[in-house]
Amino acid sequence: MSARNSFPGAEEWVPETASLPALHEAAQGCRGCDLYRDATQVVMGSGAADASVMLLGEQPGDREDVAGEPFVGPAGKLLDRALADAGIAPEDTFVTNAVKHFRFERRGKQRIHKSPSRAHVIACAPWLSAELAAVRPRGVVILGGTAGKAVYGSSYKVGEQRGRLIDWPGETFPVETPPAWVLATIHPSAALRADNREEMYAGLVADLRVAAEALAGAGARPGSRR
Repeated sequence: MSARNSFPGAEEWVPETASLPALHEAAQGCRGCDLYRDATQVVMGSGAADASVMLLGEQPGDREDVAGEPFVGPAGKLLDRALADAGIAPEDTFVTNAVKHFRFERRGKQRIHKSPSRAHVIACAPWLSAELAAVRPRGVVILGGTAGKAVYGSSYKVGEQRGRLIDWPGETFPVETPPAWVLATIHPSAALRADNREEMYAGLVADLRVAAEALAGAGARPGSRR
C-alpha cells in the first residue's frame, strides 16, 4: 500500500528483520506521514510475541501517546475487562493500532482525538504488516471502523460484519501468513461514549466470546455466528 498524497509511507523505515524489538526500535524514526511532528512518540503494539489473537484498534489516544503503550487509557481498561469476561487470557493477546501516532486537535490545553485520514492509515500499513508477520496470530479482532477500513478497504462497515468470523482479505491487505479468521466488533471507546453503555458493553463481550470459542477450537469456520 502507498499513500495517495505527499506522504512517503512507512516502507523505508520497516526493517527486514521482523522481530518485535526490531520493529519497535525502527519505528521511533518513522517519518512516513506528518503525524510524528505533533505526537509525543510512536506507539507500537504490545503483548505476547506468539499471541494467538491480535486486537487491532484505530490509533493511540492521549494517554497512550504519553505512555508509549497502546490501550492504557479508559478504552483499554474497558477492553481488558471485556476480554476477561469473554474468557480470553491477557497472555494470549497482542494489542496494536492501525495508525501508530496520535492525531489530535488542541482545544486550550486539551488534546482532543481526531480520527486519522485514509492517507494516514495507508502510510502506516507497513507497520501493521510487519507486526502481523512477527506475531503470526491465529485470529485478528478488529475494533471499530477505522481498523476495519485499514484491512478491508473504505467500504467496510462494522455493523455488517460484527460478531461473526470472516476471512482475512488477501486482496486488500496481502500478508505472507494470513490469520485463519477475523472477528469484527466495536471499538471499546464506543461503549464508553454510548448512553446505553451497559448494552454496548454486553455486545462487545458477546462478540469477543466468538473469538474465544475460535481460539478454543470451536466455531473456527469463517462465516459462523454467535
